[in-house]
Amino acid sequence: MVGVPGEAQPALAAAASAALEAYSVATAEHDRAALAEVVGDGADGTPTMRIDVLVENAILNALSRHSVNVLTEETGWVDNGSALTLVMDPVDGSANAAAGVPLSAFSAAVAVDGSFTEALTVWLETGRSWWAKAGTPSPLRTTGRTSLPGAAVSLLRPHPANPGAASAWWEVARRAGRVRILSTSCLEGALVAQGATDAFADAATDTHRLVDLAASVVLAEAGGGAVRDVFGRPIGLDTDLTRRWSGVVAASPELADELASVLHDAYETGRTTPTGPGTPT
Repeated sequence: MVGVPGEAQPALAAAASAALEAYSVATAEHDRAALAEVVGDGADGTPTMRIDVLVENAILNALSRHSVNVLTEETGWVDNGSALTLVMDPVDGSANAAAGVPLSAFSAAVAVDGSFTEALTVWLETGRSWWAKAGTPSPLRTTGRTSLPGAAVSLLRPHPANPGAASAWWEVARRAGRVRILSTSCLEGALVAQGATDAFADAATDTHRLVDLAASVVLAEAGGGAVRDVFGRPIGLDTDLTRRWSGVVAASPELADELASVLHDAYETGRTTPTGPGTPT
């Protein structure tokens, strides 16, 4: 699908439309250095680029006409006293976007009384979108793969200075048939949901925030897949953006469980008996 689906929840649709417009304007009016300039810190304590602020501010302005709570990467928690919350990452893959690498996305999930019910991810450079609503038939279909050996897996970048995480990363790379690093978790989760790849994971580095995973919970499950955390923590609405997960998005519950288990076991082995930074186990 290209563009924002007409059946999307109104606040979700308004946020996505604002993100697409703001991204287009920002990349037309600013050079790469200006887009990448760090202009502050986000609600999770990580650096905020100008591209993040420009898009997020446009979205929040659009959402001022909708009575919803908002949990967003830079501003954090905006409580409007609603039963409905929009959990969003205005620009996932900010470094890609600022550098001109065409792999970034707007991504958001709707939570009603704390449960994720709807999600939309939009590829900012192309307008392609992935939408799903719980309980509604979806055209999304994962590959259905149930085992890791030979699978196509996207991973966050390796962390050779962290022995446990390095061991986990290399163990998955050894078993998989193909490994990609796209540096945009939300887009990678959508690609799992549509069946373009078998799985995506953070190899036990606890890098993911809720805004990185919320949409994938709905999209992956709509396509027959599942989302897990390497360390078994539930992924649900939490307004604390400093909380982290090591997310796994996979084509089936069986593959999600296997991938989480392999990452966890390799992490524990590498942490206690390191083989050296970046060394395959």
